[in-house]
Amino acid sequence: MRLWISLLLLGVTAALIVAGLGQPGVLWGQNRESRDAVDAAGAGAPQAAIASLLRNVQRHDWDGAYAQVAGSSNVDQASFIRDLSGTHGALRTFSGLTGWDLNPLRATDSDAEVRATMHWATPVGALDDARDLKVVREGNAWKVVWPQPHFPDPPPQVIPLTFMRWDLVTGGSGDEWGNRNVDGPRVRIVSMNAVSYEGGSVVIGEAINEDSIPAFVNVNATLVGPDGQVLGNESSFDKVLHVLLPKQVTPYRIDFPEVELAKIKSVQMDVKTSLIGAAADPVIEVSNQAIGDDGAGAKALQGQLLNQSGQVVNIPHIIATFYDDGGRVIWVADGYIDRALLPQSPEPFRVRVPERIANNARNYRVVVNQYSLGGS
Repeated sequence: MRLWISLLLLGVTAALIVAGLGQPGVLWGQNRESRDAVDAAGAGAPQAAIASLLRNVQRHDWDGAYAQVAGSSNVDQASFIRDLSGTHGALRTFSGLTGWDLNPLRATDSDAEVRATMHWATPVGALDDARDLKVVREGNAWKVVWPQPHFPDPPPQVIPLTFMRWDLVTGGSGDEWGNRNVDGPRVRIVSMNAVSYEGGSVVIGEAINEDSIPAFVNVNATLVGPDGQVLGNESSFDKVLHVLLPKQVTPYRIDFPEVELAKIKSVQMDVKTSLIGAAADPVIEVSNQAIGDDGAGAKALQGQLLNQSGQVVNIPHIIATFYDDGGRVIWVADGYIDRALLPQSPEPFRVRVPERIANNARNYRVVVNQYSLGGS
């Protein structure tokens, strides 16, 4: 887990550097459609009010952003800032607003409704946050009615620790641990399927830890062409449960965007494992799972996560496995939540799914990677 915290901090640094280099004019260039729509509508248009608010959020000018909030919003400035900047070391706290798209839904002389899709840069990639915002005329100006955010407030309580835990003993400084020929835990690939996706190829499947101790896992795939040439060699990176407890099954997904499926003759799989200390906590319950529309014209697996422990999970990462009628893995999708999972507080999740997968999937299973700041 220390490895992943290091990677996370490295990504945070990179994201902050990018955010620091970005000037408003450059960032607006990435949202030319939104900018043109605002200019065409006039400086007093509802879209302009939202754009002004978001520009100030982008600059971290919270006073300027809150000045665009309508008095009827019933949201104080502190809650407004927490809603957009994140809390509890969540992914949003490491994110920067890079752009937005504004799509008018309806308008009258006194109010309007606009769908604002905010694009955030994070250490784990781009994330979008779509909100339908109401804009009202207050005097000669348009103001944004910002919805009252809901922040979980778990009550004080004592939660008994009943989970299993494995500690890794490495010995003292004089112990030649690194020179010992210690075998990694036994992890076996139980299924593999290569599929075509957006002109490239994706290798998906599942692996199981057959050992009695936890394993840190990486799954690698090598694509071989008809003449024996190597077409590509990639790893699962974050699309796998890296910390795999005994007898636990993890999905994996390895992307080859530049290799067409028709060019592949065979796939060579390899699992790298190492010893790691781990605990079976925090336990995250997944409930109310269903595939439906995500509100933006795409399909998504939606549901709810419940952190049943007494620890805060700062960055939850969802990995969903989809199966056909015969139980074969036909897709693996993943997504991050930019809100922290507080103890005993449910949070919704959404993972986008290609439409053909949504139509053919007969079952699915969700697992959650758990990244906690300060964890080891």
